[in-house]
Amino acid sequence: MMNRINALLRRIPTWCIYLLGALPAPWLFYQGLTGGLGVEPIKALEHAYGEIALQYLLATLAITPLRRFVGINLLKFRRTLGLLTFFFVSCHLLVWLLLDVQLLGQIWADILKRPYITIGMLAFILMVPLAVTSNNWSIRSMGRRWKVLHRLTYLAAILGCLHFIMLVKGFQLEPLTYLGIVVLLLLTRLPKARLNALS
Repeated sequence: MMNRINALLRRIPTWCIYLLGALPAPWLFYQGLTGGLGVEPIKALEHAYGEIALQYLLATLAITPLRRFVGINLLKFRRTLGLLTFFFVSCHLLVWLLLDVQLLGQIWADILKRPYITIGMLAFILMVPLAVTSNNWSIRSMGRRWKVLHRLTYLAAILGCLHFIMLVKGFQLEPLTYLGIVVLLLLTRLPKARLNALS
């Protein structure tokens, strides 16, 4: 059964995933322009881009445990999902910079004074080298260092969830659920002996 599923997955070109995965960006922007995002379209657009980025990041982290425990091989699409994550994080940041805050001095003040923005910016900074090195040339030239560098994805995921938790007002289950899923996905990367010890 899994062999058939994996054979079908291998037939899907990555450009389809790029195209379909990026479609929410212009659609949401259009919705914001035409009043489809409510009375605060900028805030709604900013939040939507950030949450989609987090969802793609979770999908990226899920590829290894799906292969390890279920047998579904989505490794072909890991780079695509990672770059889509960075794309939507960049959209999230650009909406905040260009449409929400706008003033350069205020941007710097917010980064320094508001912890949730500080954490969000740190997560973005960690993702920049990951996006830049997501190509075949970097994989070949960096060797084992490439894998070590791309473990920053784990920290970026945790920081992204913390950014979401601190951003919302009061106790909300949704951002905590994202953090719980990230922790679970990271735990699945432990060797089987450690997983048995934790259970």
